[in-house]
Amino acid sequence: MTTKFDHDSIVPYKDSELSKKNQVADMFNSIAHRYDFLNRFLSAGIDITWRKKAIGYLKEINPKIILDVATGTADVALMTEKILHPSSIIGIDISDGMLEIGRKKIKERKLETVIQLYNGDSADIKYEDNIYDAVTVAFGVRNFQQLEKGLSEILRVLRPGGKLVVLEFSRPKKPVIKGFYNFYMKTVSPNIGKLFSNNKDAYKYLDESIQKFPEGKDFVKILDKVGFINTFSKPLSLGICSIYCGTK
Repeated sequence: MTTKFDHDSIVPYKDSELSKKNQVADMFNSIAHRYDFLNRFLSAGIDITWRKKAIGYLKEINPKIILDVATGTADVALMTEKILHPSSIIGIDISDGMLEIGRKKIKERKLETVIQLYNGDSADIKYEDNIYDAVTVAFGVRNFQQLEKGLSEILRVLRPGGKLVVLEFSRPKKPVIKGFYNFYMKTVSPNIGKLFSNNKDAYKYLDESIQKFPEGKDFVKILDKVGFINTFSKPLSLGICSIYCGTK
């Protein structure tokens, strides 16, 4: 029996009767055209450094076949190809709007034979057991409708010795940084989101889902429970973001 977590009940549109999965898909479809711009703008570009550091944790296993879950507009898939040069990267996401933009970026770089994107759900990954050398998830585990189920599916498709690397927002602990961070996430980010994407709810959801997400040691314990070994977390940028790793 899988555990329900507080962040499972956090949804973008509180008046909607749709499931979290469908609400999240609708939300990302609505902001897809501005997603990359807002990522760079709201993070002052530091999200690029976070992704590079996360991908760096895969260098030691030199993965050739990689699955990127919640691939979005394929930022991590494209960066992984550039840094690690695997033979194949499959990206899955529940938002067709995000995938469409990702495919355009892949085509522009002439990487269609290396990176393919498909609509897919973390809770029901449509691939065989034990086939991927590595799985990446960047800023996507908060959006899993069933966190343990999604992580169990990832474990299933990883080959023995394969590695999971998760990049996710977390909450700073130092009082001064925490105060500034909370103001930024609760006030600045939603209003900028509304200004540029006409969707304030998406950036309110971002903060609310971060606040409820089981981060740090709590997330590592979930990885352990699901069956990963050699698990650990690494906070970045004074705790604004964290990298989590686990091996099959």
